[in-house]
Amino acid sequence: MNSLLEVRGLSVGYGKVEAVRTLDLRVGEGQIVSLIGPNGAGKTTLMAALIGLLPCSGEVFYQGEPLLPHHDVAHRVGLGMALVPESRELFAPMSVEDNLCLGAFSRYRRGDRDYSGTLEEVFALFPRLKERRQQAAGTLSGGERQMLAIGRALMGKPRLLMLDEPSLGLAPRIISEIFTIIEGLRQTGVSILLVEQNARAALRASDYGYVLEVGELVLQGPAAELAEDPKVIETYLGRRATTTPTPQPA
Repeated sequence: MNSLLEVRGLSVGYGKVEAVRTLDLRVGEGQIVSLIGPNGAGKTTLMAALIGLLPCSGEVFYQGEPLLPHHDVAHRVGLGMALVPESRELFAPMSVEDNLCLGAFSRYRRGDRDYSGTLEEVFALFPRLKERRQQAAGTLSGGERQMLAIGRALMGKPRLLMLDEPSLGLAPRIISEIFTIIEGLRQTGVSILLVEQNARAALRASDYGYVLEVGELVLQGPAAELAEDPKVIETYLGRRATTTPTPQPA
């Protein structure tokens, strides 16, 4: 599988404090890749560096081409990268539809003024947003705000969608709905890098997974295998690993 995003030896720091150290990571075309770990592990820092919000060292390749320090957020969004931050960053007084249309701003700058078809695609994914298209974003429920944040990112027609804690603060039923939508996005050709504390939901939806602790990768592998790893089970899935008893001599 071809790499859409490849990270080699990435380090990110705040002053003298390294939040992420010499990290290697890969997202293949059409893949959902999850990054799990505890609070403070450096997951959000990594996402911010990849989209160009934080300086970093190391190498980042997107579609086989290097992303350089002077490639700012606007440049990366123009290349087809999109980040949905955990804070969602919606414009609360503006309507749902206006928030969505802002997601197509990079396309507008390139001269693409016809994004009505994409708007209808987003409404097909999130029927509740269509019902509330004239409603102020600030009046939506938590789940609806998350749908709006994802929908706004999709308006830019990204090839790589980075989701930072999409389940944060949501009820279990809504989390299940959000992850069903995330899995469905694979069919549209979008690749997804998913940062998530809900390890069970993340690994269930993903093809491959990484475990980040204190800024360093400690485990990686196919998501189905990580979900059966004893350390992942005990630390992140909230249950004890089961082991097969050793046969005793008669």
